[in-house]
Amino acid sequence: MPNAIELKGVSAGYGETVVLEDINLALAPGECVSVIGRNGVGKTTLLATIMGHTTLHKGDVLLSGKSLNRVPVYRRAAAGLGFVPQEREIFPSLSVRENLEVGARPGQWTQERMFELCPNLKERLDNRGNQLSGGEQQMLSIARALLTNPSVLLMDEPTEGLAPVIVEALTAVLVKLRRESGLSIVLVEQNSRVAFEFSDRCVVLDKGRAVYDGASATLRDDPERLAKIIGVSE
Repeated sequence: MPNAIELKGVSAGYGETVVLEDINLALAPGECVSVIGRNGVGKTTLLATIMGHTTLHKGDVLLSGKSLNRVPVYRRAAAGLGFVPQEREIFPSLSVRENLEVGARPGQWTQERMFELCPNLKERLDNRGNQLSGGEQQMLSIARALLTNPSVLLMDEPTEGLAPVIVEALTAVLVKLRRESGLSIVLVEQNSRVAFEFSDRCVVLDKGRAVYDGASATLRDDPERLAKIIGVSE
């Protein structure tokens, strides 16, 4: 069985500027990984490269064994990629219901199942996107991506800017999603504690390169090594 998503020797960036260098990353179907690192090391660029928003200088990006290199952005979503952007990018003037219906496709993720994961949204169906709290907007962004029924879900720093109590609630949702969805998930996360709780496997980026790919517990249980690799200890 081919990997759900695979990057083979990928170097990518913006125009002539190379941000990622020689990235090798593979997720089996149903596997989840957290990607951590300081600001500016290429975490968001990694997801943008999978989605086709960057210039691919070298290497291959494959989804279920098929190359995405020449696949345009709009077709990547149809091919099975779900994306939760850092800016959330919900439609502020549309209702929650309308936001959820945009891009929804038939599959295992229905509104009913999504409401089991995000019950607060059911109470807000008639509210506009700009009437939601930051945490609710983030849940709406995740729910909207799930309703496209992807095989691979990419999430870019979903806890950024949220109050600690909301981060705790969102982390519980992410762990439940990992445990029950069967999706392959790449979570980019600045908060290493959230990253370690989310997945057993962690990748650390530094200066556009993967400097660690292994057990989350190894870094979680060794703050000095974490600080040395990432430059941040929590």
